[in-house]
Amino acid sequence: MSECGSGGVSDIECRQIAELLGDYLAGTLPRRLHDLIDFHVDGCPPCVAFLNTYRGTIDAARALRGHQVQIPPELKKRLLAVVRSERAPSDQPRA
Repeated sequence: MSECGSGGVSDIECRQIAELLGDYLAGTLPRRLHDLIDFHVDGCPPCVAFLNTYRGTIDAARALRGHQVQIPPELKKRLLAVVRSERAPSDQPRA
Protein backbone atom coordinates (compact mmCIF):
# COMPACT_ATOMS: atom_id res chain seq x y z
CA MET A 1 0.00 0.00 0.00
CA SER A 2 2.99 2.28 -0.38
CA GLU A 3 1.83 3.71 -3.70
CA CYS A 4 -1.66 4.98 -4.34
CA GLY A 5 -3.21 3.30 -7.34
CA SER A 6 -5.65 6.14 -8.01
CA GLY A 7 -3.19 8.27 -9.97
CA GLY A 8 -5.07 11.37 -8.84
CA VAL A 9 -4.59 14.08 -6.29
CA SER A 10 -5.96 13.32 -2.85
CA ASP A 11 -6.06 15.30 0.38
CA ILE A 12 -5.15 12.15 2.26
CA GLU A 13 -2.39 9.62 1.64
CA CYS A 14 -2.47 5.83 1.84
CA ARG A 15 -0.19 5.90 4.89
CA GLN A 16 -2.58 8.20 6.73
CA ILE A 17 -5.51 5.96 5.90
CA ALA A 18 -3.71 2.95 7.35
CA GLU A 19 -3.21 4.86 10.60
CA LEU A 20 -6.89 5.87 10.78
CA LEU A 21 -8.58 2.60 9.80
CA GLY A 22 -9.54 1.57 13.33
CA ASP A 23 -11.34 4.83 13.96
CA TYR A 24 -12.78 4.84 10.43
CA LEU A 25 -14.35 1.42 10.86
CA ALA A 26 -15.53 2.26 14.38
CA GLY A 27 -17.27 5.34 13.00
CA THR A 28 -15.51 7.70 15.39
CA LEU A 29 -13.83 10.01 12.85
CA PRO A 30 -15.17 13.48 12.06
CA ARG A 31 -17.52 13.34 9.06
CA ARG A 32 -15.19 15.32 6.77
CA LEU A 33 -12.26 12.98 7.43
CA HIS A 34 -14.49 9.92 6.98
CA ASP A 35 -15.66 11.32 3.63
CA LEU A 36 -12.06 12.00 2.54
CA ILE A 37 -11.16 8.39 3.27
CA ASP A 38 -14.22 7.17 1.35
CA PHE A 39 -13.23 9.33 -1.64
CA HIS A 40 -9.63 8.13 -1.57
CA VAL A 41 -10.48 4.45 -1.15
CA ASP A 42 -12.94 4.60 -4.05
CA GLY A 43 -10.01 5.34 -6.38
CA CYS A 44 -7.20 3.37 -4.76
CA PRO A 45 -7.18 -0.42 -5.24
CA PRO A 46 -4.30 -0.98 -2.74
CA CYS A 47 -6.30 0.82 -0.04
CA VAL A 48 -9.42 -1.22 -0.90
CA ALA A 49 -7.38 -4.41 -0.45
CA PHE A 50 -5.89 -3.16 2.82
CA LEU A 51 -9.31 -2.11 4.12
CA ASN A 52 -10.81 -5.50 3.25
CA THR A 53 -7.93 -7.31 4.97
CA TYR A 54 -8.32 -5.10 8.04
CA ARG A 55 -12.06 -5.82 8.19
CA GLY A 56 -11.39 -9.54 7.80
CA THR A 57 -8.91 -9.47 10.67
CA ILE A 58 -11.42 -7.73 12.93
CA ASP A 59 -14.13 -10.23 11.98
CA ALA A 60 -11.81 -13.17 12.65
CA ALA A 61 -10.81 -11.78 16.04
CA ARG A 62 -14.47 -11.28 16.97
CA ALA A 63 -15.28 -14.84 15.95
CA LEU A 64 -12.53 -16.12 18.25
CA ARG A 65 -13.56 -13.98 21.22
CA GLY A 66 -14.31 -16.20 24.18
CA HIS A 67 -12.88 -19.33 22.54
CA GLN A 68 -9.82 -21.11 23.79
CA VAL A 69 -7.55 -21.70 20.79
CA GLN A 70 -4.85 -24.34 20.99
CA ILE A 71 -1.55 -23.35 19.40
CA PRO A 72 0.34 -26.30 17.91
CA PRO A 73 3.37 -27.05 20.13
CA GLU A 74 5.91 -26.50 17.33
CA LEU A 75 4.42 -23.07 16.51
CA LYS A 76 4.44 -22.08 20.18
CA LYS A 77 8.08 -23.14 20.47
CA ARG A 78 9.06 -21.11 17.39
CA LEU A 79 7.11 -18.02 18.50
CA LEU A 80 8.70 -18.08 21.94
CA ALA A 81 12.15 -18.40 20.36
CA VAL A 82 11.51 -15.32 18.21
CA VAL A 83 10.19 -13.29 21.14
CA ARG A 84 13.15 -14.27 23.30
CA SER A 85 15.66 -13.44 20.56
CA GLU A 86 14.05 -10.03 19.99
CA ARG A 87 14.05 -9.28 23.69
CA ALA A 88 17.55 -10.56 24.48
CA PRO A 89 19.69 -7.60 23.25
CA SER A 90 17.78 -5.01 25.28
CA ASP A 91 17.92 -7.18 28.41
CA GLN A 92 21.73 -6.98 28.49
CA PRO A 93 23.14 -4.79 31.28
CA ARG A 94 24.62 -1.52 30.07
CA ALA A 95 28.21 -0.64 30.87
